[in-house]
Amino acid sequence: MTREASLQDIERYFDGGGFVTDLARRVAIPTESQNPERGAALAAYLTDEMQPILERRGFRCTILPNPVAKYGPFLLAERIEDPALPTVLTYGHGDVIRGQDEQWRSGLSPWKVTREGDRLYGRGTADNKGQHTINLAAMQAVLERRGRLGFNLKVLIETGEEVGSPGLKDLCSTHKDLFAADVLIASDGPRLQPQRATMFLGSRGAYNFDLSLDLRKGGHHSGNWGGLLRNPGIVLAHAIASITDVNGAIRVPEWRPNSLTDSVKRAIDGLVVEGGDDGPQIDADWGEPGLTPAERVFGWCSFEVLAFVTGNPDKPVNAIPPRASAHCQLRYVVGVNPDDILPALRRHLDAHGFQMVTMTPSREGYFAATRLDPDHPWVRWTAASIERTTGTKPAILPNVGGSLPNDVFADVLGLPTVWIPHSYAACSQHAPNEHMLAPVARDALRIMTGVFWDLGETGTPQ
Repeated sequence: MTREASLQDIERYFDGGGFVTDLARRVAIPTESQNPERGAALAAYLTDEMQPILERRGFRCTILPNPVAKYGPFLLAERIEDPALPTVLTYGHGDVIRGQDEQWRSGLSPWKVTREGDRLYGRGTADNKGQHTINLAAMQAVLERRGRLGFNLKVLIETGEEVGSPGLKDLCSTHKDLFAADVLIASDGPRLQPQRATMFLGSRGAYNFDLSLDLRKGGHHSGNWGGLLRNPGIVLAHAIASITDVNGAIRVPEWRPNSLTDSVKRAIDGLVVEGGDDGPQIDADWGEPGLTPAERVFGWCSFEVLAFVTGNPDKPVNAIPPRASAHCQLRYVVGVNPDDILPALRRHLDAHGFQMVTMTPSREGYFAATRLDPDHPWVRWTAASIERTTGTKPAILPNVGGSLPNDVFADVLGLPTVWIPHSYAACSQHAPNEHMLAPVARDALRIMTGVFWDLGETGTPQ
């Protein structure tokens, strides 16, 4: 009954095909939360796949309806061995984005796991079925070898993360006692580099909104009216251009955070952002000048134009269009007030002469920014466990560049939050040909088995 024996068990699980078998069964369930016709699949992922497995491992399972009626349910599984022991909450989401079936490369399907070399293709392999499959398998390896976990574990799986986690905050606010724990240890998102174990302690926030300019009814012939009528596409383009300089540095004062502190800089110092062989090359001169690439993505804000439409792009005509619109996003860090994001932009645009541009949030909710202190005891403890397994120190990010519903765990439940991601930046997440790297999955299984083993030993933070 040793830690090393448990690590060997999980290696055999992966090498013998057990991981791919479990993952393939879960990927085959088309849990597209963006597709209103997939409600039955979302529920089945919890009741038919996850609940029976967890109950066989000694968990008490409860299906919790979503407080927002039209969205999918939640699963809470609890294994309480002794109330005096530390309690860990872990999290995953069973939903995926749309399969985009027709866009996948020939020979691949979003609903079938296909291995080609080191790549495991399938929708959800990286986000997030593969990641919580790793964590649950590691938990089982410890349970089978030790006969108990040695700590209490609560597992929360939701089915709406890809549509903004509707209902999650309400659920946790109403039932704080159900989710009470000492720490959140969960997995989502990418590693800093494929070969390097990574931890992140929060996430950048995401605020999506639309900018639009509606000047008149109908288009007008550009020969007869060109030079006489204001073109909304041009005006909106200039409005958007005022938000950053030509190299993407943000000009809205309230969007420039004051939270890139010395401790955050120390945590980021020396980190290299890399997406693997297929990842894009970083534009060294893009974004805030004077910051390293790691500081720009983990310690600063970024403004993006995700879509821009004016006229009829598919069938352009010789007419001045009546309307233009853009779907935009601010990724922001701790230090930016989310309630002031749009008001600050309104003040900025008005000051630059763009009072006619309309702005609306794209939906009621947003992901808030969170960040745990890199010097927190749970950060040091988890990093030591990972180093014990791998022999090298993990990269520690104050927050990941993307967005997660981490504010629910950090702010609503008041938990220290430690994330150990098992994917990598070039995994084609949210795109055709999504995949997980097999070597990363095998390494992650070892890491999480070590973490769960160590949680059952003495010396965890109090």
